[in-house]
Amino acid sequence: MFETLKYLAGSAGASGYGSKSTAEQVTENCCDLHSITAIITGATSGIGAETARVLAKRGARLVLPARNLKGAEEAKARILSENPDADIIVMGLDLSSLSSVRNFVSEFESLNLPLNLLINNAGRFALEPAISEDGIEMTFATNYLGHFLLTKLLLKKMIETAKTTSLQGRIVNVSSSIYNWFSGDMIRYLCEISRNNLCDFDPTRAYALSKLAIVLHTKEVAQRLKQMEANVTVNCVHPGVVRTRLTREREGMATDIAFFLTSKLLKTIPQAAATTCYVATHPTLVNVTGKYFSDCNEASTSKLGSNSTEAARLWTASEIMVSRGSKAVFDPLSLVH
Repeated sequence: MFETLKYLAGSAGASGYGSKSTAEQVTENCCDLHSITAIITGATSGIGAETARVLAKRGARLVLPARNLKGAEEAKARILSENPDADIIVMGLDLSSLSSVRNFVSEFESLNLPLNLLINNAGRFALEPAISEDGIEMTFATNYLGHFLLTKLLLKKMIETAKTTSLQGRIVNVSSSIYNWFSGDMIRYLCEISRNNLCDFDPTRAYALSKLAIVLHTKEVAQRLKQMEANVTVNCVHPGVVRTRLTREREGMATDIAFFLTSKLLKTIPQAAATTCYVATHPTLVNVTGKYFSDCNEASTSKLGSNSTEAARLWTASEIMVSRGSKAVFDPLSLVH
């Protein structure tokens, strides 16, 4: 009850910020970002678009990969209308396709740009079951697996950039507190819904699974980067409850009623982008890694979300999934122990 009242009041936490803080407010005291190159997925609308706008305002060069290039160009135009000198590059990327992820990374590397900041923000919440071209359930493929491969392929560039510039690299993964809603065997459930078993598909559970995977991935990457003594950190964030295009497949009276009943808990988009921008830029977070943030403050994770054994198991499964060739048929039995 106390935490709910604190949230509704927007009371500041240890960081000096709280649930009512906006992306602009939390970046007011950050260092100049003109030396920073950032990749932000899902920046065509909602939280991602606000994150891109604010980071551009602070001087960062932006790379906006998107499946919808028209939408990305429109997002770029909106930012340029406010900040005409902003440096923004639009590139194609479909996170549900592993071949598209590989193509994007290859094209980005051909630009010979540094990479200081990677914000894995894109997400989807699909009502109907669908399977990616790589044989993976679509929500998991888009929200987690595409970002897993993207991060894996960009790590070398980020480590090199941090070494040559002496600026610590940062990876920010956008998760959700909904990850707490998942229970059971992650890999087994993924196998079940990736076999196109309509009886087993629950859109909320599938979404929660993808967000739990992001939390565990964050912890595993942080551990591996520490072992490599790389000057790159990785943290994940819960942006808060906000109505964005993520719910576009759930539009209707039931959704409208649900959002109306929870309206006092909803954040504005500038407030929802605050935690991402805080973790991406704030100087007090140097060397902070493997953590989970909510309302611009570090928060604890669930027992499952902190399970290092599950994190390692998920990493192994993910490596197997991304190692397959394009359009490979996903074999669930290869991942269930």
